[in-house]
Amino acid sequence: MVRVLAIDDEALVREALRLTLSTIPDFSVSVSAPADALATASEAGSDIALLDVAMPGHDWLDLLASLRALTPRPAVAILTSFEVPGQMDLALRAGATGFLLKDMHPEFLAHSLRTVAAGGMVYVPPASASTIARVLTRSLPERHAPALPCAITQRERDVLTLLALGLQNADIARQLDIGTTTVKTHIGVLKRKLSVPNRVVLARLAQQAGLV
Repeated sequence: MVRVLAIDDEALVREALRLTLSTIPDFSVSVSAPADALATASEAGSDIALLDVAMPGHDWLDLLASLRALTPRPAVAILTSFEVPGQMDLALRAGATGFLLKDMHPEFLAHSLRTVAAGGMVYVPPASASTIARVLTRSLPERHAPALPCAITQRERDVLTLLALGLQNADIARQLDIGTTTVKTHIGVLKRKLSVPNRVVLARLAQQAGLV
């Protein structure tokens, strides 16, 4: 059962989200206005909070941080009508692992929420691996990590970065707007180039090289 909390300042939108998400098997849906979101999330034990960003009078970044400070801590996905430049970066840095658009098909929305609740990342439109890595490490001190033992292409680097961030093949494919077969091919090439037996060692190598 995925426990979803939809947070919006408009009652009509909240009810629409409740009706849409309640039709999805395995979803338990709660809705809340921003002022009641923390109490509702705690009471419901929400696995994921679906947070609107266009809420006059409410700071969505503050609310996102407060949600992430709860115990147990819900995953947070941003839900917006359109992407404002820089908004995705802010969401990433604040700890959101989903950035979704309101015009998504309900089935894709459900799949995205399941992915985020399970610890994955979904960004629509897709964020490149280099963007995700850059944003997540922007506030960190410069690291002098060893380079990878051989040259890899930019696409291979993107795949390796997302793999090291914990994304599965389908999520990597979605973020990079490529097929899952292509992702598998890149991972196979990376294993051969870097002489490693599996994706666990690939991820460790990427971390040692400072990609994440």
